[in-house]
This record gives sequence, structure tokens and C-alpha cells, in this order.
Amino acid sequence: MLSASDLTVRFGGRMILDSASFSLHPGSKTGVVGPNGSGKTTLLATLAGVSRAERGSVSIAPGAHVGYLAQGALPDDDRALGEVLDVATGGLVRARQAFDRAAAALAEPSSATTGDTRRLDAYDHALATLEDRGGFGALDHLDVLLTRFGLTDRALDTPLGALSGGEKTRAALAALLLARPDILLLDEPTNHLDIEGLAWLERFLVTFTGTVVVVSHDRLFLDRVVSSVLSIDPTTARVTRSSGGYSDFLAERDRLAAEHAAGYRRQREEITRVERDVAVLSRRASSRERESQHDFHRARAKKIARTAKVRERRLERQLDDGERIEKPVQSWGLALDFGVPPESSRSVVQMDGVSVSLGGRTVLGDVSLAIGFGERVAVTGTNGSGKTTLLRLIAGDLVPDRGVVRLGPSVVTGHFTQEHASVDSGRTVLDQARAVATMSESDTRTFLHRFLFGEEAVTQVAGTLSFGERARLALALLVLRGANLLLMDEPLNHLDIDAREQFERALRSYGGTLVMVSHDRAAIARVATRTVLVRDARLHDV
Repeated sequence: MLSASDLTVRFGGRMILDSASFSLHPGSKTGVVGPNGSGKTTLLATLAGVSRAERGSVSIAPGAHVGYLAQGALPDDDRALGEVLDVATGGLVRARQAFDRAAAALAEPSSATTGDTRRLDAYDHALATLEDRGGFGALDHLDVLLTRFGLTDRALDTPLGALSGGEKTRAALAALLLARPDILLLDEPTNHLDIEGLAWLERFLVTFTGTVVVVSHDRLFLDRVVSSVLSIDPTTARVTRSSGGYSDFLAERDRLAAEHAAGYRRQREEITRVERDVAVLSRRASSRERESQHDFHRARAKKIARTAKVRERRLERQLDDGERIEKPVQSWGLALDFGVPPESSRSVVQMDGVSVSLGGRTVLGDVSLAIGFGERVAVTGTNGSGKTTLLRLIAGDLVPDRGVVRLGPSVVTGHFTQEHASVDSGRTVLDQARAVATMSESDTRTFLHRFLFGEEAVTQVAGTLSFGERARLALALLVLRGANLLLMDEPLNHLDIDAREQFERALRSYGGTLVMVSHDRAAIARVATRTVLVRDARLHDV
């Protein structure tokens, strides 16, 4: 169904993919994993034909239709939701609207026969156009997808900029699935999806009869959906394929790493032993040859020396003939530490009788919430339910219509937004960190290195960073500012799996208070001491 042969891609002189080859059979579900910046997005874009490889080829079964979902597929702009769906369906939405207007006009009473004829002609034309776009069967498919993705309460004239991050992701997925693709290439489709949306996407992909290639950092999602994993090694730019879900891949990766380390250790011990023996033999032979004038003893000494040389050359040949085990490469991982927070009041957040309406809709109605020092609160709920609104109220970025929000007198907030609002796209990584940090340039570079920004990366303008790199920069700036109340809106989005696990460890050891919006079920289970569900404009402890 889908295969790649010898795919090689370079970017800015750096090898991204080196001779990647694999074949995926019809109906297979494959996850793509690797650190941020390792080439996962590049691989999917190349498979989709959006990007071109320097060398190699991609083969797709004849007649197969490819659906590609890129990261950030629906940006904030003035286009309406209906326009996006209309493009995806080849004009089905506009055909439906025209048919509805023609049907309504035909139902109106008229005293003129010519008027009836014109309206009947308009109705026939609208019906023919609708049937040409797939007819009522296609409309049923559209309605099912909009219902499954929770978009039925959104008018088709809603601007994309008015949708939440999760709603935009769901709209992009709905638009993609409307075309009934045979092959799905999905780049982080789980980002911003709420838990109900994740569950639906998992069920859909498991029962989808076509081929799926999906980039995701959601560990439970990968375990439940995929049956094989493509792993990209950022050091070698090589792609390897393994069978099983993510947990199977992780176990196999750890097993191979342990075998590699043990093999390297045995090799070093053998090299040390041989070199020691050779050195002893060489010293013994040299000593005997110097001290003896007897030809017999001198001949024995030379034989010992030859034996030492033979053992030395045999070792060299073994290492040169491909038997050398290279030293395991130490991975450069995210070294996140939120540090010691400033002293905090025992009562951190107190909300009483708070109500907020946005766009004529009640988002939160007469809610109260108390958060004490040291609590780690996970906030969950469906997309658009008011989770981000709750964080904005606590941060002071939004004033309630009614009620009071109070923070303790010594509370210092640090706010991580979905859109990484603290990141200035026009400035370099180093400039932004230095504007916040009270440290030298050298110390700032060292600090940024902990967030995986190397010598060259710190000079990049933030607007050129990947989504994952922007998330890491936003985290770095948050740590530099210092806070004893962290307000984090989907902080795990775009972070790779290893970075997520390090992030979770840092949050568990954080000595302040945390309020975190997240749909990552593994992270909630590992980090939260309390879960608050936002539903029907109310807050519920669960």
C-alpha cells in the first residue's frame, strides 16, 4: 500500500533522513516516534508528497487516496468553518446551503405560475448539484463526523480564529475524513484533543480499514492504535521499524541498549586484558633478550615477542573487521527543573460565585474553587468547555462578569499558554532568555542547553523553531521568571515522549502549586493530586 525506498533528506546541511526504507501493508497502523527535531514531520510530509527528498522514492498503491493532516493545519484566520469543510468535500457544504435555500423558496406560496417554474428550476438545479457532490449520503457522512467530533453546536459561519485549539484539530480531522482516504498520514492529531475526542479517534483508527501512519507523543494512544513503530534516531538519521505498540518498542529499545552497553563493556574488558597481556609479554621478552647472551634464551625471548605481536594484530583485525562495538552514545535529554519556588501563602486560589460569558455563551456559571499550597490540580473537560478560561481567570488575564477571584498575598504566577504567548517570534532564543535572566551570556547558554538548545540553536529566531522547540523555549522562560503557582495550558503538546516523562518528573518534584490543563491521561495519572472536570459551565471534583 505504501513504501519508501532510500529516502534521504537534508536541511540546512544537516542530515534529517538517511536512506530510509520500509514497506507498510494495507490496513497497517504505524506510529512514528523520535525526539523533537528528529525528522518525524519531514518524513510524513515526504510520504505525502508535500516535501521532496534529495534521493529515494515513495510508492503508493494505484488508485489509493492519501489524506494528510499537518501540524497546525487550521491557523487562526478569517475563514469560516464551513469554508474549510466545503473545500474538503468538493463543494458539498455550499451545495447543501443552495439546496436548502431553493427548498425553502419552493415552499413559499406564490400567485405567479412563472415564479413557480423558476423556483422549481432552481430547486432541480440545486438538487442536481447536491447529488453531483455526493448527495444525501455524503451529507449524512458529514453530519456523523461533525457529531462525532463535537462540532454540531458550532455554526458553519464561525471563524477559525474563534475555535479552541482542540476544536480546530477536530475540524481539520473531520475535513480530512470527509474525503474518505485510503491512507491517513497524521502529524500529531492528538494535540489539543480532549479525552472524549481521543477515545473516539482511537476507536476510529482501530476500525479504519485503510493504512495509517501517525506521529504522536501520547503513549496510551500509540499503545491502543498502532501495531508497528518507525523510530527515527536523530544521531544517525536512520529509520528503524519494529513490531508491536509503543510499550513493545520501548521494551525492545531498552533491551537492545542494555545488550549494546554490556557488549561494549565486555569488549573494553577484553581489550584491556589483551593489552595488559601483550605489555607483560613484551616486557618479559625485552628483559630476557637484554639480560641473556645465550642464543637459546634470546631465541625464546624473540618468540615471546612475536606471540605478543600476533595477539596485538589479531585484536586489531577483529576490531577492523566490523566486530568493534562502538561506545554507546549518551542521549542529550531535556533537563527540566522548576527550582525552589518563592515562599507562598497556604491559601493560593479562592474563587467565589464566578460567572463568565464569552460570545453570548455562558462558559462558567456561578462556580467556586479553592486551591491550597502544594496541590497539583489537573483540569479536564471537553474542548471549548472553559478550561482555558479558568486559567485566564486565575492568571488575571480575564475579569469575571460576576464573582471574585483572589490569590494569596505572596502568590507569584507563571502562565504557560497553548499558543506560547510568552515567545516572541521575531527574537532569537538567546535574546529572549537574556531579557528575562539575570545571568551572563555564558550562563544563559548553559541554562538553555538544559532545554536542548545547542550552540547554533540559541541564535535561531523563534519564528523558525518547530512546535516542540517553541514549547521548550516557553518552558525555559517560565522557569527563568520563577513562580510558586504554575498555570499550564496543555504544556505537553508538541513535546516528545522522553521530554514528557522528564517534564512529569520535574512537576512531581516541584515544591509549589500547579494547575494544569491536560488531556494526556498518563501525565494526569502520574502528576495530579486532584482532578477538576469542567462540564456544563460548572466545576466538578472527580
